[in-house]
Amino acid sequence: MNGDTTNKIALFPADDLPEGEIRAETLPNGDVIAVYNVDGTFYATQDQCSHGEASLAEEGDLCGKFVECSWHFGTFDVTTGEPGLTPCEIPLKTYRASVEDGKVCVEY
Repeated sequence: MNGDTTNKIALFPADDLPEGEIRAETLPNGDVIAVYNVDGTFYATQDQCSHGEASLAEEGDLCGKFVECSWHFGTFDVTTGEPGLTPCEIPLKTYRASVEDGKVCVEY
């Protein structure tokens, strides 16, 4: 996770995001994030691709732990934010995600 974490928010029931799916959420500070369900474990990154202006939640494809941006077909590891395939070179900002009382929570 990048940056200092000072707040936590419950976003939605964990059952609302099936395995292999992505969902966009807006945090109280205005950051738009993408939340991923990878084999029952939740991860969160910035929603905007670091290479272009594509929304990863709206336009990305999740394959295992990698999200592919549909604009230029670069990939990111959603568990770390690290870029995979070019042209993406800048890591995504990540957020710690957890499930508490059946809800997906994110620290920001």
